[in-house]
Amino acid sequence: MDAFAYLIPYGLEWLNLIVRWLHVITGIAWIGASFYFVWLDNSIRPPAAGSELAKKGVSGELWAVHGGGFYNPQKYLVAPAELPKELHWFKWEAYSTWLSGIALLTIAYYFNAQAMMIDKQVADIGSWQAVGIGIGTLVAGWTVYDLLCRSPLGQRELPFGIVVFVLIVAAAYGLTHVLSGRAAYIHVGALIGTIMVGNVLMLIIPGQRKMVEAMQAGGLPDPRHGQKAKQRSVHNNYFTLPVLFIMISNHYAMTYRNDHAWLVLAFVMAAGVLIRHFFNLRHKGRVEWRYPVAGVALLLGVAVTIAPPAPVAVAPAADPAAAFNSVKAVIGQRCASCHSAHPTQPGFATAPLGMVLDTDQQIHQSAEKIYKQAVQLKAMPIGNLTNMTDAERATIAAWYESGAK
Repeated sequence: MDAFAYLIPYGLEWLNLIVRWLHVITGIAWIGASFYFVWLDNSIRPPAAGSELAKKGVSGELWAVHGGGFYNPQKYLVAPAELPKELHWFKWEAYSTWLSGIALLTIAYYFNAQAMMIDKQVADIGSWQAVGIGIGTLVAGWTVYDLLCRSPLGQRELPFGIVVFVLIVAAAYGLTHVLSGRAAYIHVGALIGTIMVGNVLMLIIPGQRKMVEAMQAGGLPDPRHGQKAKQRSVHNNYFTLPVLFIMISNHYAMTYRNDHAWLVLAFVMAAGVLIRHFFNLRHKGRVEWRYPVAGVALLLGVAVTIAPPAPVAVAPAADPAAAFNSVKAVIGQRCASCHSAHPTQPGFATAPLGMVLDTDQQIHQSAEKIYKQAVQLKAMPIGNLTNMTDAERATIAAWYESGAK
């Protein structure tokens, strides 16, 4: 029974690894396609008036060279006069990314909600409440976004973008006040990803199907379907950099463990949107350096603002051995349940990040990391599962700042 109980978290860890790998692969495929088609749409040039291409209904074309060959993509204003026998649909990249992302969210967070989603210092809630808040955020987020797109506001690009940005920041604010910072960030990312895949599933692909069906029936496609699909595709393009940041943010506790983590996320997302806008304009031949400069300025401002204070040098402890023994006792009680060669904390088969703190030597080798995570960021223990006290963090701080002997 003990061996079986050990294999469950170990098996989940392998499942986490495989699904995370799949998520990265499909995410690259989806976002890469999004970047390419936005670039293509902004880079094509209209054919000469009266040319054969113009007579065929081509609204723009582009010549490119890659991989030893020449390519000549053409875009039709509505549709070609005759459908080709083979027509490629860009949809499974989006579906696979979202499905693998939801699977990863379930494996890494929902199966271990007590450790990964709950921080008692933020809100004393149960595992099912945390999971319900997470799922509810995704459903409500897509519903509100879709209704806004269908409203008159959806036809006004800048006001619509500002409103959606404010609503996403509001979601981040709410989530950081009920979930752990790490879980809050990942659910904002899942919310954006759900909106993106919803656009593909509910608008872009159905609209394209209706256009194809109209042509197969011998009629002319309704251009409104293409216009709606283009609108949602552009939205997805601006979502990409924020969602990519959130995908990697769980490795950087300095962002989600901040007292104003929602505001940190807001500024980073704004920087991503500004930088993405620069590239979109550049593809059209407009180089507007003010956008990336503003984006970088926002990132630098965030980095400076949330920088932890430098450790204060203090006199070495009168009895270094006693000071270390006190730290060792804290680590044994508060950290070793996860950071051990054989973790006892449910849901962990191996020590997070491979950081093992079983021996004196291992503790000394990891002194800087322990200080950063437990004292400066207060990111560990994760969700403060083991209830490390401020006095115990002060014990670690005094030991490290006096030389970690």
